[in-house]
Amino acid sequence: MRVIIADDAVLFREGTARILLEAGFRVTGQAGNATELLDLVRRDPPAVAVIDIRMPPGHATEGIDAAAEIRRSHPRVGLLLLSQHVDTHHAVRLMTEFERGVGYLLKDRVSDLAGFAGDVRRVAGGDCVIDPELVARLVGRKRERDTLAALTERERAVLALMAQGRSNSALSAELHLSAKTIEAHVRSIFTKLNLPPDAADHRRVLAVLAFLRSG
Repeated sequence: MRVIIADDAVLFREGTARILLEAGFRVTGQAGNATELLDLVRRDPPAVAVIDIRMPPGHATEGIDAAAEIRRSHPRVGLLLLSQHVDTHHAVRLMTEFERGVGYLLKDRVSDLAGFAGDVRRVAGGDCVIDPELVARLVGRKRERDTLAALTERERAVLALMAQGRSNSALSAELHLSAKTIEAHVRSIFTKLNLPPDAADHRRVLAVLAFLRSG
């Protein structure tokens, strides 16, 4: 699987490249800024672009803006955004604008070699991946006005795992529940969040968005 890495920190970039090479990926290019990244993608589109959200010159949203440009010009390229800190705003923007084949991870996640390689493959396969740390922080927060107030604790647990990009079969294994029970919980979540049947293809994404926004 072909991957491009974009990060202005050379040591982190090289370390990530080595991790991916050892996991069986082919790193076809490295970039230190958004302009270099876009040039690499135009010349030789990868399966996944691993992109630091904050890059030169402004260290603000250059990475996510470059990801948006890649999605417009090369919609089949998976986008895995990395960040030093949890930022729910970026996570919501990714889920809203891109919907599939996208991920948002903390850089610390890269040190989990097997987990990180699995996340890259899931993004390449069209899944949405959200860092468990962000999910855990949102689950732990209490709000006076909670979008998810109607959900049971079990349904919240199911939705939290959905936000990490887990399929129904993965949810079943993680929570030790039958496939039918998981399907019932997912249907209940969709109903309680007022997600219409005509949005069937996107209801998982919409449910995760509701979860993220509640934080």
